[in-house]
Amino acid sequence: MSADITRIAANIPAMQNINILTKISDQIATHQLRLATGKRINSPAEDPAGYMLARGLESRKRGLQVALDNVSNAQNILDVAEGAYSNVMDILQTLKEKATQAADGSLNSTQRSAIDGQADALISEIDDLVDNTKFNGTKLIDGNYSTYFQTGESGSEQLQVSLGAADSASLGINDIDLSTANGASTAISTISSAIDTLSDHMKDLGEYKIRLQSKESNLSNAITNTESVRSTLEDADFAKEQMEVMKLQILQQTSLSSLTQANAAPQLVLSMFR
Repeated sequence: MSADITRIAANIPAMQNINILTKISDQIATHQLRLATGKRINSPAEDPAGYMLARGLESRKRGLQVALDNVSNAQNILDVAEGAYSNVMDILQTLKEKATQAADGSLNSTQRSAIDGQADALISEIDDLVDNTKFNGTKLIDGNYSTYFQTGESGSEQLQVSLGAADSASLGINDIDLSTANGASTAISTISSAIDTLSDHMKDLGEYKIRLQSKESNLSNAITNTESVRSTLEDADFAKEQMEVMKLQILQQTSLSSLTQANAAPQLVLSMFR
């Protein structure tokens, strides 16, 4: 737009410079906000599509993080159960030793009765272990623990875990008798079967732990990748933003200088009256 400096009622160049200066100042404010917040997108108005996508990625990341926490809790539960199973297994091995000892014909009835008493105490210890192995007040190895762990952000991503019973009745050792040689001989077979049963429970638990470890790794990778995409989309590039601010500050100064000159130009009209 051309301007006639002899017409002073409207200073068009000054108005143009004010508009430019306002736009530059707004752009500087935008870039400074990005530097202050660390985000390229601070409101939906800046990039509606980018803002919506970033919020979706953030929601996914937070869901994955909670799922990762769930996996960690599940691992803790299985660790508790595994420790209890191991203790029961140790007791079963000791019981088998006692049964083998009591089955020997060199012992008398008094000695076998003493061994039988020791076995009863060990069996009671197994049941005490089962009763006291809990997580958040729930017994883990009494045969009633079966639940679903949420291992992903969607409702279908679940892992069902069922833990086998390790109490003396379930293992079939609650009524073994080591007070006689025949009873002790029978008990050896019974205890061996109990060891095999418990080994199966521990195998199942180990398989659960392997699956949880795999899910933990997958979730960690998914969280990292999701956050990387969100960061690329939403986070500010500080070097770029600082460069833009410096460029705009120079333009701001030149625009201000141009505005000063534009405001001074109409004063030339005064020379016509000298």
